[in-house]
Amino acid sequence: MTAVANRVDADSLLDWYRATARDLPWRRADVTAWQILMSEIMLQQTPVVRVEPIWREWVARWPVPSAMAASSQAEVLRAWGKLGYPRRALRLHECAKVLAEVHGDEVPTDVEVLLGLPGIGAYTARAVACFAYGQRVPVVDTNVRRVVARAVHGRAEAGNPSARDLPETEALLPRRIDHAAMFSAALMELGATVCTARTPDCARCPLPACAWVAAGRPVSEVVRKTQKYEGTDRQARGRLLDVLRDATGPVERIRLDLAWTRDPGQRDRALDSLLVDGLIEQTADGLFALAGEGDPTRA
Repeated sequence: MTAVANRVDADSLLDWYRATARDLPWRRADVTAWQILMSEIMLQQTPVVRVEPIWREWVARWPVPSAMAASSQAEVLRAWGKLGYPRRALRLHECAKVLAEVHGDEVPTDVEVLLGLPGIGAYTARAVACFAYGQRVPVVDTNVRRVVARAVHGRAEAGNPSARDLPETEALLPRRIDHAAMFSAALMELGATVCTARTPDCARCPLPACAWVAAGRPVSEVVRKTQKYEGTDRQARGRLLDVLRDATGPVERIRLDLAWTRDPGQRDRALDSLLVDGLIEQTADGLFALAGEGDPTRA
């Protein structure tokens, strides 16, 4: 296990979390592992404010994996709405089928087993093991990496993900299992609400010591690139998907062409990528539909 020069004061962080943590619905005691898994998939690269209403709808509609598995890909894609990166929805649908058919409609507790599920990566597997089952495993997202970089290493930015991230974060966890799980949630909360990327509010930070503050808050050498959305292939893909989500069946190509007229070449590229990703399909007579809706003979 990698040693860390500075520690994060667990008692201070846990006291702060108990007093100030956001009341997010997937943190409540009656939430199941499946519902936590859904929240973790939705929250990837998507703000809480956009996720919460969709997550509530999904919990009511698909309270267990088998309920989602019984729905079509198209139904899941429509319910995903505008959360972005819709491949996540398809992968979750695949995951629901495996959970229903192989795991008795339950989400596994073991990280290695979780990693074998469709669409479940290193972060999500550990997040479910920690937040759903209270296990002492490191959970490392962008917020956690930023807090560790500043409080422990004195750097303004975490830099690129590294093989060191998991062992370094694990070394910070309290030995008590129940404290470790809450500590992971608290680290994430601190990065999301106080130790933010652009405007860290050090006056509100509960940590009694921070290597970055002690070093005089050195400026990051990383040049931030602003991610635009307007005019991108992502936006073009979204417009095409909107047409198919709103349709009751396969549509003619002209309806997709009219959805993105600013750059025909970009529209063609977006359409091809949606087909390759399996989000949409083309019928034998040349119409386009959401995944699972192109073949009228398929249930």
